[in-house]
Amino acid sequence: MRALLVSAAILAAAPAFADETTGTILAFDRVAGIMVLEDKTVWELAAAVEVPEDLVAGERVTLVYATAGEDGLTRIDSITRVE
Repeated sequence: MRALLVSAAILAAAPAFADETTGTILAFDRVAGIMVLEDKTVWELAAAVEVPEDLVAGERVTLVYATAGEDGLTRIDSITRVE
């Protein structure tokens, strides 16, 4: 039991790392907060993420997000249009 608590504490203290990806939007549902890039990755957007008002499918974007190591995606920090 003690080992389980120690390992849980270590995982909770794991730092988040920033990363980014660039791709072309295949589909974007603003109401549901779902964006699919052409590489078929699906991104769930929190309400707090500022999305350009006129963003549509076919545009290239860069997503900056945080990960917690092997625990996966923790949040999307920003979405910017690539010119």
